[in-house]
Amino acid sequence: MFCFRENTRQTSHGRNNLELLDINGDENLKFLLKGGELVKIRSGSWQKTRFFKLQDDCKTLWHESKKTLNKNQTYSIDNVESVRMGRQSEGLNKYTDPSVERRCFTITFKNQQKNLDLMAASEENAKQWVNSLEKVINKMQNLSHQQKTEHWFLACIQKADKNADNMISLKELKHFLKQINIEVDDTYAADIFRKCDESNSGTLEGPEIKKFYELLTKREEIYVIYGTYAKTEGQMTANDLLNFLLNEQREKASIEDAVKLIQKYEVDGTAKEKNLMTKDGFLMYMTHEDSSIFNPAHKNMYQDMTQPLNHYYISSSHNTYLMEDQLKGPSSTEAYIKALMKSCRCVELDCWDGPNGEPIIYHGYTLTSKILFRDVIQAIKTYAFKTSPYPVILSLENHCTVDQQKLMAHYMISILGDALVTKPLSRTMPTTFPSPEELKGRFLIKGKRLNKLDDVFTNNNTIVQDAVSEEDEAAEENEQKSKPKKTKIKLAKELSDLVIYCKSVHFNSFQHAKDQQAFYEMSSFKESKAFNLAETSATAFMHHNMDKLSRIYPAGSRTDSSNYNPVPMWNVGCQIVALNFQTPCKEMYLNQGRFLPNGFCGYILKPEFQRNLSSQFNPNTLTKGPWLKKKNFHVMVISAQQLPKLKDKAKSIVDPFVKVEIHGVPADNAKKQTHHIDNNGFNPMWNERFSFDIHVPDLAMVQFVVEDYDSTSLNDFIGQYSLPLSSVQNGYRHIPLLTKRGDIISSAKVFVHLILLDAK
Repeated sequence: MFCFRENTRQTSHGRNNLELLDINGDENLKFLLKGGELVKIRSGSWQKTRFFKLQDDCKTLWHESKKTLNKNQTYSIDNVESVRMGRQSEGLNKYTDPSVERRCFTITFKNQQKNLDLMAASEENAKQWVNSLEKVINKMQNLSHQQKTEHWFLACIQKADKNADNMISLKELKHFLKQINIEVDDTYAADIFRKCDESNSGTLEGPEIKKFYELLTKREEIYVIYGTYAKTEGQMTANDLLNFLLNEQREKASIEDAVKLIQKYEVDGTAKEKNLMTKDGFLMYMTHEDSSIFNPAHKNMYQDMTQPLNHYYISSSHNTYLMEDQLKGPSSTEAYIKALMKSCRCVELDCWDGPNGEPIIYHGYTLTSKILFRDVIQAIKTYAFKTSPYPVILSLENHCTVDQQKLMAHYMISILGDALVTKPLSRTMPTTFPSPEELKGRFLIKGKRLNKLDDVFTNNNTIVQDAVSEEDEAAEENEQKSKPKKTKIKLAKELSDLVIYCKSVHFNSFQHAKDQQAFYEMSSFKESKAFNLAETSATAFMHHNMDKLSRIYPAGSRTDSSNYNPVPMWNVGCQIVALNFQTPCKEMYLNQGRFLPNGFCGYILKPEFQRNLSSQFNPNTLTKGPWLKKKNFHVMVISAQQLPKLKDKAKSIVDPFVKVEIHGVPADNAKKQTHHIDNNGFNPMWNERFSFDIHVPDLAMVQFVVEDYDSTSLNDFIGQYSLPLSSVQNGYRHIPLLTKRGDIISSAKVFVHLILLDAK
């Protein structure tokens, strides 16, 4: 595979990556490698033809550029989030005519990089581009860890081969080692080089590069584990593997399970026939998703989805329309698409009167840009159920006049159609919420309602026309932008009638809510109010959430769109804990981790003690009850592999350390960290043990954060992974690492040993 022959760079590197992706000779790939002209669209006046092609590494899309300083522009396939056919972006929708719908497509990216809006010469050509790109992206995403490592290695070797002669000199080898995040002295580099240069030619090529790869990626720590359990002439039988699964991994496994693993991961045909697992097969198994920290049984939907809606934590976004800060950041339909594609199930629409009678969405009284309400509804309709089938709540913050409210109602009815819930699901007045299962594929509107829901069944059209005072949540949410003068907003009946299960009401007290409010009447709490209630009246707050929905939102003073810690809110059973999805931060990492299990569907069933009215659970003062299941959580941080270099410190080698944090009830919150390793981001080794006492494991989350140590300034973030403690697998496990934006860092992993035991 790693043969650098005396041939062209394209044939050599290209063939290696084609073989790895298993698409050599594929027509779609040939099409991309050949390339073609597309119109790149930036505005109404900037629409220019450029030549695009996939580079020979099969992971970089290139196009010519007319810029003097930047003749070539490239886009990493690893960084592509999606390829959308049609005019499915704000830019294409705005700057192209509907007649070219089928010729257009958009490439979106995982980071903050701008969309690439493109138009092909014909519908057939556009389809070929989209299908071909999707095929290569899909192949890249589904490579095994070992294949990703090999692919990454090939790309790095290609970069290091400065003179393009398909051979690696000692100088190029040193450059390569620095590029992959290892600082070595000249003597060590020369020693590695000498070991691999079997031909004594002064360069590495062909099998010598393969030997260098094997030497570099050797996992001594895994081979030690293998040696402990491989009891049959240095190889592992099915019984040996079963012994490892039962005693080390603490899995419920049978001899049949062990045989299946051997058949799935063993790379040596002869060993596979004898049901033996070699060292290489064991390494393949240990680096695969089956050996990940995340319990595979929790990857798909596994929870009961037939409970009332308020029995679930619901992934929720605040100021969903914003891409950046709350003062001057851009508003965009793209922000809604990104949130929905991350399985966000409650989005916010901040609605204001716009020109030409058209309602708009933006952060009122600020310099944030404006988008049309109807465009947002259309985007929501298109993307709401791409990643999750469960209901989406549209949280309306309404500042519009009656005429524009009527238009809002018209757009929601006409665009969302039958998917919009416009009346209770039952024929009689409901007393509890329907379930996520009953609401599959449906939209719920959250907002003010002029009359009671009971009136739907009595034909009573009596309404309270003095509608909405500044006391309502709209004004509360926008204290930093609202006019100081108290105002009243009339509410259009057409909009009011669309509010069925999520009627916004002002919160007075838990007792008042219990005595006076129906189950469908819900309040929104500013973070300071919510945190105070969670501190002083935790059990009452939890009981309130057993009957009703609560929405928590960030303080208006967070003009930088920062976030509060969502964990204390989940601890008292709040469902709609709304965060700024556009802001990468620790709080969003926890949110992503909370909703990682159950098929990443945006709904997580709350623990039984947060749903049972007899429960007296208080997260702040733990008493005996079904929530108290004391555990000892033992963590050994062993090593890491292929940590990325920091973009703004490209010449520097990272000095990594690992933080292990528990987030849950106050008694469980804890943080511990390893020492840092100097100048090694490729294969640092720590072998450090930590122990945590856990009181309420059902609410605990574990977070692993890798940072670059800096003695003179703040440590730099490298990657993180968060998940509920209940979804953690015991034993030797690999932890994938995610970027700030929540995307997988290809090849990078942390290797740990974990044991969760009942406390004595």
